[in-house]
Amino acid sequence: MKIANATRRDFLGKLASGTAVSSLGMLPGILQAATPISTAYLAEAEEWLKKGIKGDHKIVYDGPEPHNAFPIIWTWAFYLSNNQTGVKDEDITGMCVLRHNAIPFAMEDELWAKYKLGEMFSINDNISQAPAVRNPYWEPKEGDYPLPGIDGIKAMQARGAMFCVCELAIGVYSGFAAQASNQDPEVVKKEWMAGLLPGIQPVPSGVWALGRAQELGCGYIYAGG
Repeated sequence: MKIANATRRDFLGKLASGTAVSSLGMLPGILQAATPISTAYLAEAEEWLKKGIKGDHKIVYDGPEPHNAFPIIWTWAFYLSNNQTGVKDEDITGMCVLRHNAIPFAMEDELWAKYKLGEMFSINDNISQAPAVRNPYWEPKEGDYPLPGIDGIKAMQARGAMFCVCELAIGVYSGFAAQASNQDPEVVKKEWMAGLLPGIQPVPSGVWALGRAQELGCGYIYAGG
C-alpha cells in the first residue's frame, strides 16, 4: 500500500495544513478517479433514516477519523448516560456516521486482512500495537477498546443505535487500494461494498447523512480527532 498511502497522506495532509486553495485544486482529479455513487439503495437509505430515528433524545455523531474508536465510544456513552438518568433505549437515537478515514469500521475482517486497512488508515490494534488486520469494534475482545466495558457496533445496533458509511469515501479509497494492487477500481469498490457489516447502511456520502439526520431532528456532535 505504499503508493496509495503516500498519495492519500499527501492529499489529506495538505488539506489539514490549511493550504486550502492549492489543495482543493487536487480534489476534482481525485473525485473523478473514484467510481460513481450508486443510487440503487437511495430509497432504502431514506427509509432507514425515517424508521430508525426515534424518541425525544436524538444525536448524530460525525465520525470522519478513527480517533481511537471515539465515534463509536461516544455513541455508546450517549446510551449509557441517558440510561443512567432514567431514559430507556426506546426513547433514544444515537446515529454514527462513518466517513472519510473512519470507513474501515464499517467493514468485515476479511477486507481488513486482504487490503491491510489498519496500515492504510493508520489504525492500530490496541492489543498488539501493530496495524490492525481485523475490525476491533464490531464484536470487540477484551483490550480492543482503550477502556473496558464498552459495547461494540453489533451490540449497540441491537439497542437501536444506527451506523452508516459514506459511499463516496469508499469509492475514493478503494480506488487507491486498486491502484496499489493493480486491480480494476470498480471491482475493488464492489468488493468493499459487499463486505460491509450487517446493518451498517451505505449512504451517498457522510455529509449527506449528517444533513438528513439533522433535518429529521437529530442534534449534531463532532466525533473526529
